[in-house]
Amino acid sequence: MRAVVITEPGGPEVLAIRDVPDPPAPGGDQVLVRVRAAGLNRADILQRRGQYPAPPGASRDVPGMEFAGEVEAAGPAVLRWKPGRRVMGLVGGGAQAEYVLAPEGVLAEAPEALEWVEAAALPEVFITAHDALFTQGGLELGETLLIHAVASGVGAAAVQLAHAAGCLVFGTSRTAEKLEKVRALGMDEAILVPGDNPGMFADQILEATGGLGVNAILDLVGGPYFAGNLKALAPLGRLICVGMTAGTEAGIDLGILLRKRLRVLGTTLRGRTPAEKAAAVRRFGDQVLPLVRCGILKAVIDSTLPVAEVIEAHRRLESNATFGKVVLTF
Repeated sequence: MRAVVITEPGGPEVLAIRDVPDPPAPGGDQVLVRVRAAGLNRADILQRRGQYPAPPGASRDVPGMEFAGEVEAAGPAVLRWKPGRRVMGLVGGGAQAEYVLAPEGVLAEAPEALEWVEAAALPEVFITAHDALFTQGGLELGETLLIHAVASGVGAAAVQLAHAAGCLVFGTSRTAEKLEKVRALGMDEAILVPGDNPGMFADQILEATGGLGVNAILDLVGGPYFAGNLKALAPLGRLICVGMTAGTEAGIDLGILLRKRLRVLGTTLRGRTPAEKAAAVRRFGDQVLPLVRCGILKAVIDSTLPVAEVIEAHRRLESNATFGKVVLTF
C-alpha cells in the first residue's frame, strides 16, 4: 500500500510517498479500514521533526492520527463494524496510508451526509475538545469559558461545543482576521493578544466579567499565558492545559492558586491506553455526533490536498495561516 513516510527527522522535504507492507489481517477486535481521507495535525509536524515520537504500538515512520474510510475487514471479536461500513477514527499513528488497522473501540460512525474530507476533519479536534472541556474540565451549562488559540482546530471545535452547551465563550488569537471568522462559530467575545504582551488578556477578561473572571480556561498555548490564566480565573475555576506551542515552562503564583482554590488539569489523547481512547470516542459518538448530524456542529476545513502533495500540506500548516483543518485525500 502507499503511505506517507518520514524518511528522517527534519523539514517537510523529508516526507515521501512510498510503498510499505500492507497491514496484517485483522485479529481479535481489530478492524482494517480503507482510508479515504486523513487529517493533518501539529503532532504530525512534531513527529516529522523528531520531537514527538509515536506511542508504543503505533507506526514510527508513518504519521497520521485521524482518518475516515470504509471497513475492509474485521476481526472475529468485532461486534459492531462490518465490511463496507463508513467509519472515522483516532489512532496513535499510521493513519496517513491507504489502509490502517485499528481497535474496534476507537472507531465511530461516519454519517452518510458527510463527505470523506469532513469526516476525517472531525475526530482529533472534537474528541480532544469534548474530552478536555466536559470530561476533564467539567464544563457546565451557562458557565464562562476562555479559549486560547481559539482559531486553531481544537479551539474552533471547542467554541462550537461550548456555544451548544449554552456557555459564554471568550477567545484569544494574535490575528484579528481569524477572530472574526471564529465569531461565526459561536464565540461571544474576541481578544486580540499582542506578541509582546501575551498576559494582557487577563485584564480584559476581568473587565468583561465585572471582576469575577471566567469559570474555565482551555489553554492550547502554554508558556507565558500561565500567569495570566490564574489571574483571569474566577474562584474555583479550572485551567485545562492541552497545548504548549508557546513553551513548556511558566512561573506560578501559588498564592493565587490557593486563594482562589483553582484546579490545574493537564491532558493529552495520543498516549492514552486503547481503553481510555475508546471511552473518549464512545462519548464523542453519543454526545457530539448527534449534533453533527443535525448541523449544529461542523468540520472547519482550511484546505484539502491529495496525499501526493503532503509536503505542501505540511508547509501550509506550519505557516500558521490556516483556519481549520488541512486534510489529505487518498
